[in-house]
Amino acid sequence: MPLALTVAVERFPIAGSFTISRGSRTEAVVVTATVGDGKVVGRGECVPYARYGETVEGVVAEIEGVAPDLARPGFDRARLAERLPAGAARNALDCALWDFEAKRSGIPARIAAGLDEPIPLVTAYTLSLGTPESMLAAARAAADRPLLKVKLGGEGDVERIAAVREGAHDARLIVDANEAWREATLRSNLAACVEAGVELIEQPLPSDDDDALIGLSSPIPICADESLHTCADLEGLADRYGAINVKLDKTGGLTEALRLVRAARRLRLRVMVGCMVGSSLAMAPAVLLAREADFVDLDGPLLLARDRNPGLVYDGSTVFPPTPALWG
Repeated sequence: MPLALTVAVERFPIAGSFTISRGSRTEAVVVTATVGDGKVVGRGECVPYARYGETVEGVVAEIEGVAPDLARPGFDRARLAERLPAGAARNALDCALWDFEAKRSGIPARIAAGLDEPIPLVTAYTLSLGTPESMLAAARAAADRPLLKVKLGGEGDVERIAAVREGAHDARLIVDANEAWREATLRSNLAACVEAGVELIEQPLPSDDDDALIGLSSPIPICADESLHTCADLEGLADRYGAINVKLDKTGGLTEALRLVRAARRLRLRVMVGCMVGSSLAMAPAVLLAREADFVDLDGPLLLARDRNPGLVYDGSTVFPPTPALWG
């Protein structure tokens, strides 16, 4: 049956600000796609990301451009993958189609995807990049959370890592440099991570300069984020990385993310399921996928001043599976 499409741009204020090596922001700007047949509707949310050449306006135009295809009988997620490249626009539509199919058929998305029964999961909680002093204070405020993700920025990271460990003695730590390290400081920063008991290092070097990781002996797994989007990027990564960060906004939706996780497992890579800063609607399909992950980083709604209603339920750092009213 032909499907109708609506697209909306929505803004969710961030509690305080969110800062990484590339800059700061005070709100999450998301694009929501809704598809329906007049009886049921499905929704998907994406977060356009400038690092990947995306703009809100461009993503909206990409989604709207698929409206004639959706109006033709037989258009599905497989055809969507042929129609749009991996990225935010395809993610919103792919997840909207999963949600629509689940609501129309009565078969939950996780069953259709072949995923295990969802369970509550512990997510990382992100500490924004700041001075060592501000990050010490942030770590103390979040010290009761079991897993912290520490945003780093290059110069001064040795001090930042030590400060966070001082402020949160018992928390497990992940660090994310967002491509801000350089080969000259890689080993000193790595030594600081070892000293602090860090469990995972995300994307330390720029994606076009990660050849420097070849042959590096690291006691801590190094995780590809900006260097990896889809299954097509897996070839050649194993000599640089021991883990990958799977984000639906990079893969172009749950469909490709499922393939990517399973392909990574075959290569014996560890898996993180991560997110951009978005609402519970963006997190919901990733929560189902995260049952198969070694690390879960789905704290987007915890960073917002307000979320969708209904949204995901969080108890501290524990995130519960989405209800059908939200997604899937």
